[in-house]
Amino acid sequence: MSTPSLQGGPQSGPLSGLERLAIAAVILVWGLNNAAAKVATAELPPMLVGALRFGLALAFLFPFLKPPFPSRGRMLAICLLSGPIHFGIIYVAFGMARSLSPLVVASQLWIPFTALLAWRLLGETMKPLAVAGLVTAFAGVAWMSLDPHGAADLPAIVLAVIASACWALATVLVRRTPGVKPLKVQAMTAVVAAPALLAMSFGFEPDIGRRVATASPLAWACVAFAGVVSTIGASALLFWLVQRREAGRVTPYFLLTPLVSCTIGVVFMGDVLSPQLAIGASATLAGVALVALTGKKAGPAAGEAI
Repeated sequence: MSTPSLQGGPQSGPLSGLERLAIAAVILVWGLNNAAAKVATAELPPMLVGALRFGLALAFLFPFLKPPFPSRGRMLAICLLSGPIHFGIIYVAFGMARSLSPLVVASQLWIPFTALLAWRLLGETMKPLAVAGLVTAFAGVAWMSLDPHGAADLPAIVLAVIASACWALATVLVRRTPGVKPLKVQAMTAVVAAPALLAMSFGFEPDIGRRVATASPLAWACVAFAGVVSTIGASALLFWLVQRREAGRVTPYFLLTPLVSCTIGVVFMGDVLSPQLAIGASATLAGVALVALTGKKAGPAAGEAI
């Protein structure tokens, strides 16, 4: 196995076996997390699921809540966008959707949205291939939504697209806040998101007591998986990887995450993969990959937006 350079910078050379195993683990965890979100929100109120997820994460992230806290106004915007706004919307979408696969594919639009917002807000250039990928990705979602099976989940798909835009804006704001540590951002987001989503749940979601009392052990296990294994475990592996390697060396692999989720949806959750859905999803993922691989930078956020 390669050893870190004495200067502490990213390593060169082939990925080690341990690094490849870590990449595979992140892909598998994030792919399973999408399915876990669908299972949990089918039995529990969606915004309550988000509140519980962030509450569990905060229990582990609390030690990272140490000053200084840079750009308080911007950090509040980041925490709101990537916490209660994004997860409130996307979990409601999961609770509404009949199928997992179209929603997971649509949620990947955060990558083209990030490129578009970085072009408008940060002045980053967009290569012609990235523009072509952006158009292809959005066209793929539109084509997928015209299928009868996709059209049944159209409201949920629209919510997933909106949530993706919120996540992308948060990503761009993080880029404008250099020097902030990722785990501190996650801890601050959890502090904002857990009480906000809990208040929104009790304010807008009916039958909370009944649904909590009747939820299966599997639903609770899915909540714990999202809060601990995905938010903490996979993120820790990701940060370990990008400390050892340039982000662009490892983040493209995480584009395989939707394939894991879609496979679970089709094989285990009854998703119907019609030819039109398959073509639209393939076009979307190809467009997303084109944007991600031709973009100016690929930060460690690439991967989990759910």
